[in-house]
Amino acid sequence: MRHTGTPRHRIVGALTAGLLCTAGLTAPAVAASGAPAAPDTATLADGLALTPPMGFNNWNSTHCRAEFNEAMVKGIADLFVAKGLKAAGYQYVNLDDCWALPQRDADGKLVPDPARFPGGIKAVADYVHSKGLKLGIYTSAGTKTCSDIGFPGGLGHEYSDARQFADWGVDYLKYDNCNNQGVDAKQRYTTMRDALKATGRPIVFSICEWGQNKPWEWAADVGHLWRTTGDISDSWGSMLAIAKQNLPLAPYAGPGHWNDPDMLEVGNGGMTDTEYRSHFSLWSVMAAPLLIGTDLRKASDATYEILGNKEVIAVDQDPLGKQGTVVSSAGGRWVIAKQMRDGSRAVALFNESSTAQRIATTAQAVGLPAADGYTLRDLWRHTSYNTAGTIAATVPAHGTVLVRVAADGGWAAQPPAVEAGLDGGAYVEAGKPVTVTSTVTDLGRTPARTVSVALTGPAGWTVKAASPTTTASLPTGRSLSTAWTVTAPAGTPSGSYGLTLTTSYRSPTGVRAANTLPVTASVVVPPPAGTSYLGDLPWLSADSGWGPVERNTSNGESAAGDGHPITVGGVVYGKGLGVHAPSTVAYYTGRSCETVSASVGVDDEKGTKGTVAFEVRADGRTVASTGVLTNAMPAQTLTADVSGAQVVELVVTDGGDGVDSDHADWADARLTC
Repeated sequence: MRHTGTPRHRIVGALTAGLLCTAGLTAPAVAASGAPAAPDTATLADGLALTPPMGFNNWNSTHCRAEFNEAMVKGIADLFVAKGLKAAGYQYVNLDDCWALPQRDADGKLVPDPARFPGGIKAVADYVHSKGLKLGIYTSAGTKTCSDIGFPGGLGHEYSDARQFADWGVDYLKYDNCNNQGVDAKQRYTTMRDALKATGRPIVFSICEWGQNKPWEWAADVGHLWRTTGDISDSWGSMLAIAKQNLPLAPYAGPGHWNDPDMLEVGNGGMTDTEYRSHFSLWSVMAAPLLIGTDLRKASDATYEILGNKEVIAVDQDPLGKQGTVVSSAGGRWVIAKQMRDGSRAVALFNESSTAQRIATTAQAVGLPAADGYTLRDLWRHTSYNTAGTIAATVPAHGTVLVRVAADGGWAAQPPAVEAGLDGGAYVEAGKPVTVTSTVTDLGRTPARTVSVALTGPAGWTVKAASPTTTASLPTGRSLSTAWTVTAPAGTPSGSYGLTLTTSYRSPTGVRAANTLPVTASVVVPPPAGTSYLGDLPWLSADSGWGPVERNTSNGESAAGDGHPITVGGVVYGKGLGVHAPSTVAYYTGRSCETVSASVGVDDEKGTKGTVAFEVRADGRTVASTGVLTNAMPAQTLTADVSGAQVVELVVTDGGDGVDSDHADWADARLTC
């Protein structure tokens, strides 16, 4: 574990040791240029972790609470079998911190907590093994683990502890970094590697030193996987920041040696299912370990559907072992491609922005050879199409379309890929009609026949076509555009509402195809005339890396309302927005506003910590920005011309050095309309 925000239960040991630092990574514009050189070190030649490990770890859902116990662990093993997760490839049931007593016994041995594990660890391992699964355990490469309770760590006890783990039947060790006494990281982790090897038992070795010492540069022959970042939390901002730190490290990953961007948060409740599908898609295309972090005893059907998607898992588990690389990244539109052993490419079209966007690439750009046509498989819809070479989709806010594309001779057997989307955002003032335009485009090598499109809204809404909704045929590259008049009933509260865009058509061979695209319409209130404080206005969306965006206080990182007075450079401000990088706050400005202004900086409450950068975007275009700001700098004045913009976004990034205590203030933020 590593500190990325407020001192948490797990990281008190690291704080007291004073061992925290930032990762020093930035997201690439195009990873193909300026990517890190591949490592020279040999990998462990033990045949373990030839694909990224898959399993479960209890920490994200239970922390050190009493519910983490023998019954839970056995129950997870049962659910792996009953819910098909074992069949999907999940193997490891891993214990995290707090499984032991705070003191070793008289012989210096670790002692399992008899209240949590009355049968001991070997009995749990035997039960897990009886299900055809494997057991993992946790300790730290320090004098104590990361819990503030102070459980014994492995530093100085490596051979004894490894022997105990092997005797218990442990198959996986997560080795943390707290309370390490300043001992060289490579030395500490190499010692445990040797201790595990000496037991003669095959044990996957997970190095969890938070990317602090760039383990990707030296750990390929020390461990089977290594953390590249600080801890993940169950928030969009945290997941996004970690993905951006891990993406540039693709050259270092491969069979038996994997970049580990931390465990999955899917199902824990802090993100939407759309965001969780993005989380799972990104981890899979990055060939990351897939360690479930939710309590499966309480998981929803939607969570099981995400975690059990075998087609997405196959991307992660591809035996070639390539981590996906960034093909393009601009305006929050990411294209990430992963080379597969069969010659195909897995392609993630990922939209990090808070509004739907069209994301497009080509077969050539993702590394496929020239061909007459390609087969494109949508891994979340589980449907196949043919394409002439364009790979494109309108991707919902925070969404990901994950496809697998191949140049194969059977492409003509599939219906043509048809892209559908709603141009621009659907922003509706209650009781007033607004016109939006849908576009349906044939991306296939073959024409789409008998094409029709329909747009439907919530109950009580009026949606009427103002131009043709059908066409007899769409040849390759041609589009059907339809204007729609959309009206939300008077009195409809502001907020997001679901529309559905449905396209149906036939292939030249008569195969019927249909696509249903969920579309978000935002019921908005036009901004008032004059100058208003943004902290007092409703926003379209608000994301913060830790804790919620706060109105007129700093960001407290946990629950709403836990911030303090906004203070930058010793100056206290009564109005503004408090956020934690990475953060985006979007406002509807209805093309009627002129300027945004604020005094921006790092809040004083984190002392010397925190580095951030601020941007103002108008309809996705950056119109004002700062350089990197630190806590030692006074507030900077930021003024942006947003004339004609329908949506304005206030964006804070981590300044390029990873997320650590990045409390950012939009002090005295004002909008003039």
